[in-house]
Amino acid sequence: MEKCYIALDIGGTKTAVSLWEGDATLIQKVQFPTRGTPDEVIEKVLGAIDQLTGSASVEKSRLAALGISCGGPLDSKRGLILSPPNLPGWDEVPVVSLLQEKTGLPCFLENDANACALAEWYWGAGRGYRDMAFLTFGTGLGCGLILNGQLYRGAGDLAGEVGHIRIAEDGPEGYGKRGSWEGYCSGGGLSRLYAERTGRAETGKYICDAAEAGEPEALQVINECAFYLGRGLSLLIDILNPQCIVLGSIFVRSEGLFRPLMESIIARETLDASRGQCVILPAQLGELLGDKAALGVAINGTSGIKYTTFCEHHPF
Repeated sequence: MEKCYIALDIGGTKTAVSLWEGDATLIQKVQFPTRGTPDEVIEKVLGAIDQLTGSASVEKSRLAALGISCGGPLDSKRGLILSPPNLPGWDEVPVVSLLQEKTGLPCFLENDANACALAEWYWGAGRGYRDMAFLTFGTGLGCGLILNGQLYRGAGDLAGEVGHIRIAEDGPEGYGKRGSWEGYCSGGGLSRLYAERTGRAETGKYICDAAEAGEPEALQVINECAFYLGRGLSLLIDILNPQCIVLGSIFVRSEGLFRPLMESIIARETLDASRGQCVILPAQLGELLGDKAALGVAINGTSGIKYTTFCEHHPF
């Protein structure tokens, strides 16, 4: 019988618990608002796990692991969630030990950017590449890195905090810093740039739709964002020399708005050899990205999959 995995995606608005079998086959999913204390949310998670495994009649012996994806900061080695801004009150929550004790399963935790990088590497746009970067490019700007066929976390789980890079001397604030890459290249960044021009607070989606319709102010905002997107990606290309960079969320929905100027900046800023070895792609997993991200955490934790084993000898 094939192994089964539980995937837990903890978000600021909603929490999703899903049950998977074998080669990323979704059996069932339960979703609920992330409300209440950490203990109350974890109790709901445990109830959802019982519901999923009971209704699917999955024997406990088939359950291999539980993977957790959550916004940072966190400590994946100690299994702690460390006060994420989108989860008020989640201060040093030992989510791994709590769930491991209650379920008896090996549990693994990664920040959402790392988890999404794993998912896109295993099943999405990054499949088959040895060196890859995934950028969330959504509400904020985070990065997950697959380097030399392995997830790279850094010395203190802080690798990939690219949103904090100062990309301009001054500009919209993001990640607590004016002129940061997140200040320009995120949903929040688009909203701030648009408000500066129009005095109106609108969402990133609204601004992209308005740009598609030809609104001059929205087009100006998109062009400014695309310029700094290209400048930041140029840094990653020259520093990391990746084979592939995968962009999520906003880029997936509105690639055509950003790509022309983004690519012209990259062509101007990067080394020819590094640029020639790197493709930039939209994420492929769509609405399942968050769930498959947590699934990837479970699989990575139990098998320690590396490039050679995953791409040449598919473990499923």
